[in-house]
Amino acid sequence: TSPCWIGGNTEPLTGFTWRGGCERETTGIQIWSEVFVIDKPNGTKVAVLLMDTQGAFDSQSTIKDCATVFALSTMTSSVQVYNLSQNIQEDDLQHLQLFTEYGRLAMEEIYQKPFQTLMFLIRDWSYPYEHAYGLEGGKKFLEKRLQVKQNQHEELQNVRKHIHSCFSNLGCFLLPHPGLKVATNPNFDGRLNDIDEEFKNELRNLVPLLLAPENLVEKEISGSKVTCRDLVEYFKAYIKIYQGEELPHPKSMLQATAEANNLAAVAGAKDLYSKGMEQVCGGDKPYIAPSDLERKHQDFRETAIRQFRSVKKMGGEEFCRRYQEQLEVEIDEIYANFVKHNDGKNIFYAARTPATLFAVMFAMYIISGLTGFLGMNSIATLCNLVLGMALISFCTWAYVKYSGEFREVGTAIDQIAEAIWEQVLKPMSDNLMEDHMRQSVKNSIKAGLTEQVAHHARLKTD
Repeated sequence: TSPCWIGGNTEPLTGFTWRGGCERETTGIQIWSEVFVIDKPNGTKVAVLLMDTQGAFDSQSTIKDCATVFALSTMTSSVQVYNLSQNIQEDDLQHLQLFTEYGRLAMEEIYQKPFQTLMFLIRDWSYPYEHAYGLEGGKKFLEKRLQVKQNQHEELQNVRKHIHSCFSNLGCFLLPHPGLKVATNPNFDGRLNDIDEEFKNELRNLVPLLLAPENLVEKEISGSKVTCRDLVEYFKAYIKIYQGEELPHPKSMLQATAEANNLAAVAGAKDLYSKGMEQVCGGDKPYIAPSDLERKHQDFRETAIRQFRSVKKMGGEEFCRRYQEQLEVEIDEIYANFVKHNDGKNIFYAARTPATLFAVMFAMYIISGLTGFLGMNSIATLCNLVLGMALISFCTWAYVKYSGEFREVGTAIDQIAEAIWEQVLKPMSDNLMEDHMRQSVKNSIKAGLTEQVAHHARLKTD
């Protein structure tokens, strides 16, 4: 991290909106609009998202509001900072147990702790003579607060056991008071000049603990690392079940997590398939034979399904099989679009509609002339009518392709031409080709036999 991240002494504090006072400023959950891509010491890149949430149990929030905000932020964060004032009280731990109850059932399903890092941040710490400011003092204080004792009431023991069982890593940081200017000046705008030196020193220790590249914790759910695209799926699933009036049951949270987990795996596998197919027949690639495209499709399809199966997922085999079937259907739909895109690059396919219409006009012209010559005027009139309609269709199709207007009409003409080609012209051309090939084979065999007879005759003469 850059040493100048804290800013200059006279710079006001910007970023998430904030203000002093006894009323809340932040409502709900806010996520900073910029994704920070960080290079870790091991060479991997990590995307860092910063999230700010409203405080718990203010005068405007219900229990449901607080539980929703805390549960959503905890389930989607790798590091949750639990910001408390002056001390850790017993009701703070009980609230934490309420908010993290949704992870308990998930833990039973996947046999591991559902959440990653919880950092207790105790601001305005007033007892540095008992526990020093910073991480070490906070660690000793937290151990003391979360210690399970035999003489404790069972309820107090359960709260502490629950917190330990829900988080893989627990930490605590003790932060001094920032000073009277910060607390009492209504015009305070975050300038470092107005903040006590002791607070600034501890802040310089706290932020790198959370955000230095070597300390970054990557978000995991069910043992699998979560990408930004996956995170969107999780948020969608969680928000959907929190839209009701009542708090969702923990089991529905587990269901939502399993759904989002599988949807993220589907999205990853689809992305792998699409990228592979783009390399074969993307926008700048030339036309490829349909048989080769089909073969590539099957290869990439199997690869995508293999990746989906290899991703660690929740919900059990039957549950995951539904999402694999969904993946297969969606891949086939993507393939159908690639086939259309590839066909559009084939100059003969692109010319099929005008060629078909021209063939119809030519055929109608010949038949009309013959039937008129033979006195079949009604048939000749009908042929002339079809010829006129084909000519109008051809002109309309050309205008649509040139102008880009009336695309629905152009699509309808393409479909009619496609039907005429598939039902009439293609079978006729196939039959002609088959007859031609059959005749060619017969002629070849006949020529071969004639040559052999002539050769034997020459041998006898000799």
